Amino acid sequence: MASLKDIRARIETTKNTQQITKAMKLVSAAKLRKAQHQIVNMRPYAHSLLKVIANIAVTERVPHPLLVSRPEPKKILLMVLTSDRGLCGGFNGNIIKFTEQYLKQNSDKYEKTDIIFIGRKAADYFAKRSVSVVDTITKLDKDISYDLASGVAEKAMQNYLDGHYDEIRMVYNEFKSAISQKVVCETLLPVDLTKQTLDLGDAGPIPGFSTDMIYEPDPERVIDQLLVKHFSVQVFRCMAESVAAEHGARMTAMENATNNARDVLNKLTLTYNKLRQEKITTELIEIVSGAESLK
Repeated sequence: MASLKDIRARIETTKNTQQITKAMKLVSAAKLRKAQHQIVNMRPYAHSLLKVIANIAVTERVPHPLLVSRPEPKKILLMVLTSDRGLCGGFNGNIIKFTEQYLKQNSDKYEKTDIIFIGRKAADYFAKRSVSVVDTITKLDKDISYDLASGVAEKAMQNYLDGHYDEIRMVYNEFKSAISQKVVCETLLPVDLTKQTLDLGDAGPIPGFSTDMIYEPDPERVIDQLLVKHFSVQVFRCMAESVAAEHGARMTAMENATNNARDVLNKLTLTYNKLRQEKITTELIEIVSGAESLK
């Protein structure tokens, strides 16, 4: 059995750990509010941008390579988004597990499946496994930026236009709430306009959108620039969703760690008091016994 000195040392260590986890929870909570505000402001813009693209494409019948869906894709680019740091519960583990299952289930379905790792955790995990890695992007511990997302999107889009891939998909944690994240595999290219209209070839205009519009420059150039912007925004949105989900997962994990430390402290304190009481009782018995022997 541990001595009183050992138990006191464990109590002090547990108290220090509890202070650290409590501080990390507060930091994650502050960062979560900022990331959540960013997502709330971004979602309407991303949805409105896709709606404008769908309206122009349908009413003006503008074709574009990024809008052409391929019935049986054979070459897939998978963008796996995790974090650079741990201590966030099952945040990274869920993404890694989903990616492993995805590769195992679709290994025979596709001719080629390349991966871009955004975040160090997944990159480190798959480093020693036979996975075709195109690029690895780390240092996501700082605030993400649109320039970073735009650079990633530009390279991926160019590979798609060159015919290297038939689809580009993003695997990330979608932010639901501070205690809930959902693993999502979303197809970013080709752009799916069915979210706004059921039939791209429908001759009728979309309700609420006027066909009496003059575009300057022409609709083809407008669509081209909007699609490039849309893809970059979607990549940035996924990164923002993942960052918010990471802070939420870390805040929950640190709260659980703080509660566990409190429970451990209670148990250690109870054990310490019992041992101290036993020691005092033993010493009293020895004193009384010695006194009785002298009589």
